[in-house]
Amino acid sequence: MYAQMIKTAHKGVHKREDMSPEERAFQDKIDADIKIEPRDWMPDDYRATLIRQIGQHAHSEVVGQLPEGNWITRAPTLERKAILLAKVQDEAGHGLYLYSAAETLGETRDELVRLLHEGRMKYSSIFNYPTLNWADIGAVGWLVDGAAIVNQVALQRTSYGPYSRAMIRICKEESFHARQGYHAIMKMAFGTPEQKKQAQDAVNRLWFPAIMMFGPSDADSTHSEQSMAWKIKVKSNDELRQQFVDQTVPQIEYLGLDLPDPGIKWNEERGHYDFSDPDWSEFFDVIKGNGPCNVDRLQNRVAAWEDGAWVRDGLLAHAEKKAARKVAAE
Repeated sequence: MYAQMIKTAHKGVHKREDMSPEERAFQDKIDADIKIEPRDWMPDDYRATLIRQIGQHAHSEVVGQLPEGNWITRAPTLERKAILLAKVQDEAGHGLYLYSAAETLGETRDELVRLLHEGRMKYSSIFNYPTLNWADIGAVGWLVDGAAIVNQVALQRTSYGPYSRAMIRICKEESFHARQGYHAIMKMAFGTPEQKKQAQDAVNRLWFPAIMMFGPSDADSTHSEQSMAWKIKVKSNDELRQQFVDQTVPQIEYLGLDLPDPGIKWNEERGHYDFSDPDWSEFFDVIKGNGPCNVDRLQNRVAAWEDGAWVRDGLLAHAEKKAARKVAAE
Protein backbone atom coordinates (compact mmCIF):
# COMPACT_ATOMS: atom_id res chain seq x y z
CA MET A 1 0.00 0.00 0.00
CA TYR A 2 2.66 2.49 1.07
CA ALA A 3 4.88 1.61 -1.89
CA GLN A 4 2.04 2.45 -4.28
CA MET A 5 0.91 5.61 -2.49
CA ILE A 6 4.36 7.14 -2.20
CA LYS A 7 4.79 7.20 -5.97
CA THR A 8 2.04 9.78 -6.26
CA ALA A 9 2.64 11.63 -2.97
CA HIS A 10 2.26 15.41 -3.12
CA LYS A 11 5.63 17.17 -3.04
CA GLY A 12 4.57 20.62 -1.87
CA VAL A 13 2.52 22.04 1.00
CA HIS A 14 -1.23 21.80 0.48
CA LYS A 15 -2.67 25.32 0.14
CA ARG A 16 -6.12 25.93 1.58
CA GLU A 17 -7.47 27.47 -1.63
CA ASP A 18 -6.58 24.27 -3.48
CA MET A 19 -8.20 21.94 -0.94
CA SER A 20 -11.39 19.97 -1.46
CA PRO A 21 -14.18 20.39 1.13
CA GLU A 22 -13.03 17.14 2.78
CA GLU A 23 -9.45 18.41 3.00
CA ARG A 24 -10.57 21.71 4.53
CA ALA A 25 -12.64 19.90 7.17
CA PHE A 26 -9.67 17.64 7.87
CA GLN A 27 -7.29 20.61 8.23
CA ASP A 28 -9.77 22.38 10.51
CA LYS A 29 -9.61 19.38 12.89
CA ILE A 30 -5.81 19.48 12.78
CA ASP A 31 -5.79 23.21 13.52
CA ALA A 32 -8.17 22.68 16.44
CA ASP A 33 -5.82 20.02 17.90
CA ILE A 34 -8.42 17.28 17.45
CA LYS A 35 -6.76 13.90 16.99
CA ILE A 36 -7.23 12.07 13.72
CA GLU A 37 -8.40 8.50 14.31
CA PRO A 38 -8.09 5.47 11.99
CA ARG A 39 -11.68 5.60 10.69
CA ASP A 40 -11.61 9.34 10.04
CA TRP A 41 -11.27 10.61 6.49
CA MET A 42 -7.69 11.66 5.71
CA PRO A 43 -5.78 12.68 2.56
CA ASP A 44 -3.76 9.94 0.88
CA ASP A 45 -0.60 12.04 1.34
CA TYR A 46 -1.21 12.29 5.09
CA ARG A 47 -1.66 8.52 5.31
CA ALA A 48 1.47 7.87 3.22
CA THR A 49 3.53 10.32 5.28
CA LEU A 50 2.44 8.66 8.52
CA ILE A 51 3.19 5.17 7.22
CA ARG A 52 6.65 6.33 6.16
CA GLN A 53 7.40 8.01 9.50
CA ILE A 54 5.86 5.37 11.78
CA GLY A 55 7.38 2.55 9.73
CA GLN A 56 10.85 4.08 9.91
CA HIS A 57 10.36 4.68 13.62
CA ALA A 58 9.34 1.04 14.18
CA HIS A 59 12.30 -0.21 12.14
CA SER A 60 14.62 2.01 14.20
CA GLU A 61 13.40 0.47 17.45
CA VAL A 62 13.95 -3.06 16.16
CA VAL A 63 17.29 -2.47 14.43
CA GLY A 64 18.35 -0.46 17.48
CA GLN A 65 18.45 -3.70 19.48
CA LEU A 66 21.45 -4.92 17.49
CA PRO A 67 24.31 -2.65 18.66
CA GLU A 68 23.29 -3.16 22.30
CA GLY A 69 22.22 -6.80 22.14
CA ASN A 70 25.77 -7.55 21.07
CA TRP A 71 26.90 -6.56 24.59
CA ILE A 72 24.39 -8.42 26.76
CA THR A 73 26.70 -11.39 27.33
CA ARG A 74 29.70 -9.11 27.82
CA ALA A 75 28.26 -6.64 30.32
CA PRO A 76 30.71 -6.05 33.21
CA THR A 77 28.35 -7.14 36.02
CA LEU A 78 25.23 -9.25 36.44
CA GLU A 79 23.27 -6.10 37.30
CA ARG A 80 24.39 -4.37 34.11
CA LYS A 81 23.50 -7.49 32.14
CA ALA A 82 19.96 -7.54 33.57
CA ILE A 83 19.47 -3.82 32.93
CA LEU A 84 20.69 -4.05 29.34
CA LEU A 85 18.56 -7.13 28.68
CA ALA A 86 15.48 -5.28 29.94
CA LYS A 87 16.34 -2.30 27.75
CA VAL A 88 16.71 -4.41 24.60
CA GLN A 89 13.38 -6.13 25.38
CA ASP A 90 11.76 -2.70 25.70
CA GLU A 91 13.00 -1.74 22.24
CA ALA A 92 11.33 -4.84 20.77
CA GLY A 93 8.10 -3.80 22.48
CA HIS A 94 8.37 -0.28 21.09
CA GLY A 95 8.68 -1.71 17.61
CA LEU A 96 5.51 -3.75 18.15
CA TYR A 97 3.56 -0.70 19.36
CA LEU A 98 4.61 1.23 16.29
CA TYR A 99 3.98 -1.55 13.77
CA SER A 100 0.51 -1.82 15.31
CA ALA A 101 -0.01 1.92 14.86
CA ALA A 102 1.00 1.61 11.20
CA GLU A 103 -1.48 -1.25 10.76
CA THR A 104 -4.32 1.11 11.75
CA LEU A 105 -3.47 3.02 8.56
CA GLY A 106 -4.03 -0.06 6.42
CA GLU A 107 -0.42 -1.18 6.07
CA THR A 108 0.53 -4.71 7.11
CA ARG A 109 3.51 -5.47 9.31
CA ASP A 110 4.79 -7.99 6.77
CA GLU A 111 4.80 -5.34 4.06
CA LEU A 112 6.72 -2.88 6.22
CA VAL A 113 9.29 -5.55 7.03
CA ARG A 114 9.59 -6.44 3.34
CA LEU A 115 10.26 -2.81 2.44
CA LEU A 116 12.93 -2.63 5.16
CA HIS A 117 14.65 -5.78 3.93
CA GLU A 118 14.61 -4.50 0.36
CA GLY A 119 16.17 -1.21 1.44
CA ARG A 120 13.08 0.76 0.45
CA MET A 121 12.31 1.94 3.99
CA LYS A 122 14.97 3.35 6.29
CA TYR A 123 15.73 3.41 9.99
CA SER A 124 17.66 5.92 12.10
CA SER A 125 21.18 6.48 10.77
CA ILE A 126 22.67 6.24 14.29
CA PHE A 127 22.26 2.47 14.32
CA ASN A 128 24.71 2.08 11.46
CA TYR A 129 27.61 2.94 13.79
CA PRO A 130 29.43 0.29 15.83
CA THR A 131 29.51 -0.14 19.60
CA LEU A 132 33.19 -0.85 20.20
CA ASN A 133 33.32 -1.15 23.99
CA TRP A 134 31.19 -0.91 27.13
CA ALA A 135 31.51 2.87 27.24
CA ASP A 136 29.70 2.98 23.91
CA ILE A 137 26.72 1.22 25.50
CA GLY A 138 26.53 3.95 28.15
CA ALA A 139 26.86 6.65 25.49
CA VAL A 140 24.15 5.05 23.36
CA GLY A 141 21.76 4.94 26.30
CA TRP A 142 22.53 8.51 27.31
CA LEU A 143 22.99 10.30 23.98
CA VAL A 144 20.97 8.22 21.53
CA ASP A 145 18.01 7.53 23.79
CA GLY A 146 18.28 11.07 25.12
CA ALA A 147 17.91 12.38 21.57
CA ALA A 148 15.05 9.95 20.98
CA ILE A 149 13.22 11.25 24.06
CA VAL A 150 13.49 14.86 22.86
CA ASN A 151 11.89 13.82 19.58
CA GLN A 152 9.33 11.46 21.08
CA VAL A 153 8.09 13.77 23.82
CA ALA A 154 7.12 16.15 21.02
CA LEU A 155 5.46 13.27 19.16
CA GLN A 156 3.09 12.74 22.09
CA ARG A 157 1.31 15.78 20.61
CA THR A 158 1.30 14.46 17.04
CA SER A 159 -2.03 14.72 15.23
CA TYR A 160 -2.60 10.99 14.62
CA GLY A 161 -4.21 9.43 17.68
CA PRO A 162 -2.69 5.90 17.68
CA TYR A 163 0.82 7.29 17.12
CA SER A 164 0.38 9.90 19.83
CA ARG A 165 -0.84 7.35 22.38
CA ALA A 166 1.95 4.89 21.57
CA MET A 167 4.46 7.65 22.33
CA ILE A 168 3.17 8.12 25.88
CA ARG A 169 4.23 4.65 27.02
CA ILE A 170 7.37 4.62 24.88
CA CYS A 171 8.59 7.89 26.40
CA LYS A 172 8.24 6.53 29.93
CA GLU A 173 10.43 3.56 29.06
CA GLU A 174 12.93 5.66 27.07
CA SER A 175 13.43 7.81 30.15
CA PHE A 176 14.63 4.70 31.99
CA HIS A 177 16.96 3.92 29.08
CA ALA A 178 18.53 7.36 29.17
CA ARG A 179 19.06 7.21 32.94
CA GLN A 180 20.62 3.76 32.60
CA GLY A 181 23.02 5.06 29.96
CA TYR A 182 23.97 8.16 31.91
CA HIS A 183 24.57 6.12 35.06
CA ALA A 184 26.84 3.73 33.13
CA ILE A 185 28.87 6.52 31.55
CA MET A 186 29.06 8.34 34.89
CA LYS A 187 30.65 5.30 36.51
CA MET A 188 33.32 5.35 33.85
CA ALA A 189 33.83 9.12 33.83
CA PHE A 190 34.33 9.06 37.62
CA GLY A 191 36.35 5.83 37.50
CA THR A 192 39.96 5.10 36.59
CA PRO A 193 41.87 7.26 34.07
CA GLU A 194 41.50 4.47 31.51
CA GLN A 195 37.75 4.28 32.07
CA LYS A 196 37.41 8.04 31.74
CA LYS A 197 39.42 7.92 28.51
CA GLN A 198 37.03 5.31 27.12
CA ALA A 199 34.03 7.43 28.14
CA GLN A 200 35.51 10.46 26.42
CA ASP A 201 36.22 8.49 23.25
CA ALA A 202 32.66 7.15 23.15
CA VAL A 203 31.18 10.64 23.53
CA ASN A 204 33.51 12.04 20.88
CA ARG A 205 32.54 9.39 18.33
CA LEU A 206 28.78 9.36 18.99
CA TRP A 207 28.11 13.07 19.48
CA PHE A 208 27.68 14.10 15.85
CA PRO A 209 25.80 10.92 14.83
CA ALA A 210 23.44 11.63 17.76
CA ILE A 211 22.65 15.19 16.71
CA MET A 212 22.13 13.96 13.13
CA MET A 213 19.29 11.78 14.46
CA PHE A 214 16.93 14.75 14.19
CA GLY A 215 17.32 14.74 10.43
CA PRO A 216 18.75 17.33 8.05
CA SER A 217 18.51 21.05 8.68
CA ASP A 218 15.06 22.53 8.14
CA ALA A 219 16.16 24.14 4.88
CA ASP A 220 17.11 20.72 3.46
CA SER A 221 14.31 18.61 4.93
CA THR A 222 12.00 17.26 2.23
CA HIS A 223 8.97 16.46 4.38
CA SER A 224 9.14 18.85 7.32
CA GLU A 225 7.02 21.76 6.08
CA GLN A 226 3.97 19.68 5.22
CA SER A 227 4.40 17.46 8.28
CA MET A 228 4.41 20.60 10.44
CA ALA A 229 1.24 21.88 8.74
CA TRP A 230 -0.46 18.55 9.45
CA LYS A 231 1.02 18.49 12.97
CA ILE A 232 2.52 15.10 12.35
CA LYS A 233 5.59 16.94 13.60
CA VAL A 234 5.07 19.73 16.13
CA LYS A 235 8.69 20.92 16.29
CA SER A 236 11.19 21.32 13.48
CA ASN A 237 14.40 19.32 13.14
CA ASP A 238 16.53 22.31 14.11
CA GLU A 239 14.38 23.14 17.15
CA LEU A 240 14.66 19.59 18.44
CA ARG A 241 18.41 19.48 17.80
CA GLN A 242 18.92 22.73 19.71
CA GLN A 243 16.85 21.42 22.63
CA PHE A 244 19.00 18.28 22.79
CA VAL A 245 22.26 20.24 22.74
CA ASP A 246 21.04 22.63 25.43
CA GLN A 247 20.09 19.82 27.82
CA THR A 248 23.13 17.63 27.12
CA VAL A 249 26.06 20.07 27.31
CA PRO A 250 25.63 20.69 31.09
CA GLN A 251 25.51 16.91 31.61
CA ILE A 252 28.83 16.51 29.77
CA GLU A 253 30.36 19.26 31.89
CA TYR A 254 29.11 17.62 35.09
CA LEU A 255 30.86 14.41 34.09
CA GLY A 256 34.13 16.31 33.79
CA LEU A 257 34.46 15.31 30.12
CA ASP A 258 35.69 17.56 27.34
CA LEU A 259 33.04 18.88 25.00
CA PRO A 260 33.06 16.73 21.83
CA ASP A 261 32.58 19.78 19.61
CA PRO A 262 35.02 22.73 19.92
CA GLY A 263 32.30 24.95 18.44
CA ILE A 264 30.04 24.58 21.48
CA LYS A 265 29.72 27.90 23.26
CA TRP A 266 26.98 29.56 25.29
CA ASN A 267 25.31 32.38 23.36
CA GLU A 268 23.95 34.85 25.89
CA GLU A 269 21.97 36.77 23.28
CA ARG A 270 20.15 33.69 21.97
CA GLY A 271 19.91 31.97 25.34
CA HIS A 272 21.13 28.76 23.74
CA TYR A 273 24.37 26.96 23.01
CA ASP A 274 25.97 27.51 19.64
CA PHE A 275 27.38 24.35 18.09
CA SER A 276 28.98 23.13 14.89
CA ASP A 277 27.00 21.61 12.06
CA PRO A 278 27.62 17.90 11.61
CA ASP A 279 29.06 16.58 8.37
CA TRP A 280 25.82 16.27 6.42
CA SER A 281 27.58 14.49 3.57
CA GLU A 282 28.33 11.69 6.05
CA PHE A 283 24.68 11.62 7.13
CA PHE A 284 23.37 11.26 3.59
CA ASP A 285 26.06 8.70 2.78
CA VAL A 286 24.94 6.56 5.73
CA ILE A 287 21.29 6.97 4.71
CA LYS A 288 22.20 5.67 1.25
CA GLY A 289 23.59 2.51 2.84
CA ASN A 290 27.28 3.35 3.06
CA GLY A 291 27.72 3.60 6.84
CA PRO A 292 30.12 1.42 8.86
CA CYS A 293 27.44 -1.15 9.75
CA ASN A 294 24.63 -0.79 7.18
CA VAL A 295 25.28 -4.12 5.49
CA ASP A 296 25.68 -6.06 8.75
CA ARG A 297 22.58 -4.55 10.34
CA LEU A 298 20.33 -5.40 7.40
CA GLN A 299 21.80 -8.88 6.98
CA ASN A 300 21.18 -9.59 10.67
CA ARG A 301 17.58 -8.41 10.46
CA VAL A 302 16.86 -10.48 7.34
CA ALA A 303 18.46 -13.56 8.93
CA ALA A 304 16.43 -13.12 12.14
CA TRP A 305 13.22 -12.77 10.13
CA GLU A 306 13.91 -15.87 8.06
CA ASP A 307 15.11 -17.92 11.03
CA GLY A 308 11.97 -17.01 12.96
CA ALA A 309 9.55 -18.03 10.20
CA TRP A 310 8.81 -21.38 11.90
CA VAL A 311 7.70 -19.57 15.06
CA ARG A 312 5.32 -17.31 13.14
CA ASP A 313 3.97 -20.25 11.15
CA GLY A 314 3.43 -22.28 14.32
CA LEU A 315 1.60 -19.45 16.07
CA LEU A 316 -0.60 -18.87 13.03
CA ALA A 317 -1.45 -22.57 12.76
CA HIS A 318 -2.31 -22.67 16.46
CA ALA A 319 -4.55 -19.61 16.13
CA GLU A 320 -6.35 -21.13 13.13
CA LYS A 321 -6.96 -24.42 14.98
CA LYS A 322 -8.23 -22.55 18.04
CA ALA A 323 -10.60 -20.50 15.89
CA ALA A 324 -11.84 -23.65 14.11
CA ARG A 325 -12.52 -25.38 17.45
CA LYS A 326 -14.46 -22.35 18.65
CA VAL A 327 -16.60 -22.35 15.51
CA ALA A 328 -17.22 -26.08 15.83
CA ALA A 329 -18.25 -25.69 19.48
CA GLU A 330 -20.79 -23.05 18.57
